[in-house]
Amino acid sequence: MRWGHHLSRASWGSGLGRTPRPPDDRTPFLIHWRWPPKGEHLLGPLRVLVRHRRSSANSATPAGRHGQMFQSTSAAEAIHRHRQNLAEWFSRLPREERQFGPTFALDTVHVDPVIRESTPDELLCPSSGLALDHHSPSVGLPPLALSQLFNPDACGRRVQTVVLYGTVGTGKSTLVRKMVLDWCYGRLPAFKLVIPFSCEDLSSLGRAPASLCQLVAQRYPPLKEILPLMSAAGPRLLFMLHGLERLNLDFRLAGTALCSDPKEPAAPAAIIVNLLRKYMLPEASILVTTRPSAIGRIPSKYVGRYGEICGFSDTNLQKLYFQLRLNQPDCGHSAGFSATPAQRDHLVQMLSRNLEGHHQIAAACFLPSYCWLVCATLHFLHAPTPAGQTLTSIYTSFLRLNFSGETLDSTDPSNLSLMAYAARTMGKLAYEGVSSRKTYFSEEDVRGCLEAGIKTEEEFQLLHIFRRDALRFFLAPCVEPGHQGTFVFTVPAMQEYLAALYIVLGLRKTTLQRVGKEAAELVGRVGEDVSLVLGIVAKLLPLRILPLLFNLLKVVPRVFGRVVGKSREAVAQAMVLEMFREEDYYNDDVLDQMGASILGVEGPRRHPDEPPEDEVFELFPMFMGGLLSAHNRAVLAQLGCPIKNLDALENAQAIKKKLGKLGQQVLPPSELLDHLFFHYEFQNQRFSAEVLSSLRQLNLAGVRMTPLKCTVVAAVLGSGRHALGEVNLASCQLDPAGLRTLMPVFLRARKLGLQLNSLGPEACRDLRDLLLHDQCQITTLRLSNNPLTAAGVTLLLEGLKGNTSLTHLSLLHTGLGDEGLELLAAKLDHNHQLQELNVAYNGAGDKAALALAKAAQEHPSLELLHLYFNELSSEGRQVLRDLGGTAEGGARVVASLTEGAAVSEYWSVILSEVQRNLNSWDWTRVRRHLELLLRDLEDNRGATLNPWRKAQLLRVEGEVKALLEQLGGPGN
Repeated sequence: MRWGHHLSRASWGSGLGRTPRPPDDRTPFLIHWRWPPKGEHLLGPLRVLVRHRRSSANSATPAGRHGQMFQSTSAAEAIHRHRQNLAEWFSRLPREERQFGPTFALDTVHVDPVIRESTPDELLCPSSGLALDHHSPSVGLPPLALSQLFNPDACGRRVQTVVLYGTVGTGKSTLVRKMVLDWCYGRLPAFKLVIPFSCEDLSSLGRAPASLCQLVAQRYPPLKEILPLMSAAGPRLLFMLHGLERLNLDFRLAGTALCSDPKEPAAPAAIIVNLLRKYMLPEASILVTTRPSAIGRIPSKYVGRYGEICGFSDTNLQKLYFQLRLNQPDCGHSAGFSATPAQRDHLVQMLSRNLEGHHQIAAACFLPSYCWLVCATLHFLHAPTPAGQTLTSIYTSFLRLNFSGETLDSTDPSNLSLMAYAARTMGKLAYEGVSSRKTYFSEEDVRGCLEAGIKTEEEFQLLHIFRRDALRFFLAPCVEPGHQGTFVFTVPAMQEYLAALYIVLGLRKTTLQRVGKEAAELVGRVGEDVSLVLGIVAKLLPLRILPLLFNLLKVVPRVFGRVVGKSREAVAQAMVLEMFREEDYYNDDVLDQMGASILGVEGPRRHPDEPPEDEVFELFPMFMGGLLSAHNRAVLAQLGCPIKNLDALENAQAIKKKLGKLGQQVLPPSELLDHLFFHYEFQNQRFSAEVLSSLRQLNLAGVRMTPLKCTVVAAVLGSGRHALGEVNLASCQLDPAGLRTLMPVFLRARKLGLQLNSLGPEACRDLRDLLLHDQCQITTLRLSNNPLTAAGVTLLLEGLKGNTSLTHLSLLHTGLGDEGLELLAAKLDHNHQLQELNVAYNGAGDKAALALAKAAQEHPSLELLHLYFNELSSEGRQVLRDLGGTAEGGARVVASLTEGAAVSEYWSVILSEVQRNLNSWDWTRVRRHLELLLRDLEDNRGATLNPWRKAQLLRVEGEVKALLEQLGGPGN
């Protein structure tokens, strides 16, 4: 299971005994073992390790003539240094694991996979199906724990050689890593010395002769002193051979000569063959891991026990893995966001409920590698890492952890990358599913894509290997009701990722493209020679058709280039249409959809009466953009799937052309966020700046702005130069951390709406800094329906004092009370640009409201003050009306629906605010205020004789009564 601890197996031994290199993005395989703190002895007290099954420490130390091995002081010191070097080398975390926190250690979250003992008869039994079903342990052969691998077999015979096999992603690498870790920390006392070898490392040596002692000394220098003692170590010496499929072994005597001397040079493959023959070091124990297709390379007579690594076939193992990993203290700490224990527990509980429901996710997590992918995705969604990590990079890294350095068949001369073969076959199936809008595939569908174009015996052999080793990694049997007998991609997003990979690699070709390419290449090869001949003939013979043929030869390559260009434009068109597809009942943004698919919260995906048959593939365009980024192209090149720079450029130009046409339309908030997320995945600021140059309004109202979404918006729009006319983030569940992340976007906004976000006084500190920023150009700031309180207003007033751009400020329903309005009254004159101030519905009384009204009258620029729906008495409202009527040139005060005996010209503003905020306001309180306003209207209507005014008052009375009826109050 290389997904959690990948280091190319070629680096297993080459650095041991020397100072390890600092890990980087290309650091290969298995270098992330926990190094004990300073002063802690390797064999000293160990911290508790949570294990599901019995520890390897349960293994009994064999007694006998080998019991006194390595008892000398020098031998013990050499083994101690060997333990230290192994532990230090394997303690290095790759970047994919460092994202989970600075103190994250893999040995604290290890869960042993299920190992099912199998027999040679089962291995030789051919499979007629696609071999995708889960295997359950046989009744007579219970699952094996790590401590039982070398126990005597059913006949009581001693087991010296164990072969563990499993498909890609089942946990072979993790199991080897765990056993090495156990031995380093004294939890594997059955073996005095453990020597791990990477078969990939050995295969890279070719046929260069070297003795076993030389191989050991080269990779593990501390063991030089005890090499002569290996022959006497007996079964307490354990060789671990990881990845046997990388070696070509020949057990025929004609192919590999017998060799019993560990000091005699021979090809590395020959040494391994003689170890397995038990001709060299016959008493030593050997553990081999391999993919299923390579089991037959070792004759069964040399194997004491076979074990199939079945992954997490028990749902309880999956739950344990998620609990250990997601409950890590650092798992929710990143980019200024810290998940509380309650939040982490909530994630685990929702995930556990989804697993218990026998959903498709439980079938996916049968492979431990997909458990890692689920955790990495949840970590990405809920605790985003610094800029640079994208969803596409997580999936690309996931494939690198599982397929880096993997070839389909080491015996095949083509040395075809396993990932390249998967992209060609599984990518074809994935793309056909996306283009036909389906996620369920019959066995005929799968066979059709796997067997397409296969003509030779060698190709059939490669297909057979892929089916045995990797098909289960990508496809799983469907467990949903009504779809039994079909297959789905292990996780839904993997289908869209592989479909995008299939396109960007240029593997999708029409018949016209294939024929045209061959014709263009042929013409290109002979065109120059033919043109030269035609030129000579044209001079000798007056044939007018020859110049025409000469020009046609030049046109053919250009015509083919046009065909390829049209194909790219068609793909870009389909991608853009998919991105801007508006669904009636499934309009959540793509990040919420992904979280819901993992945690089991389906949401309003389908109408209960008419469920739509179409599937939604909104991640497909995101992955297409992400795969064109430079980082992902570099990682794919390591996997044997290179994307040419010219192809990436032409694809990007085609996408930009289509986005420029369709991207200018006004999008719903969720679709707009998806558009921004596409640019975030693409990671190309110049491309995004050109495409988004026409964006003037950012309306994300109602979108739940998680830390990740804030990072996405800030990364895409924060570096732009043109101003944004309006940024609407109403009802987005923003918090102060989100405000800080979005600060670069706010600095580009003219109007900023932050209503209904539960922002408290602590958020006002960030708003103050925003207003005081020298690049702030905000003219309208709406903060209504946030519990700012008087403490928050104190900070806002500091920002208003130094701000020169703000003209309209809404503090409607922000809990200011008398104290808040009095603070505004005292310091309002510090700002000289404000034109409109809304402090309605703040629970203020007559005294505070009158003080603020007087300050507004004296303000040099303030034109309008909203005070309605405060706790004003009838006398207070009358005083405010009189104040507004007597002042000359001062601000108008709106405290009621009437002005004198007439209707206020702002009556529609007041009632529209009520209608807009009914869902968030206290209905009882609103009803009381409306009844007071209705009484004012009725009194004024009775006091006036003007029929025009009576008609206006009656009209407004009708609007107020309609609102009262909506609130359940008396309408008359």
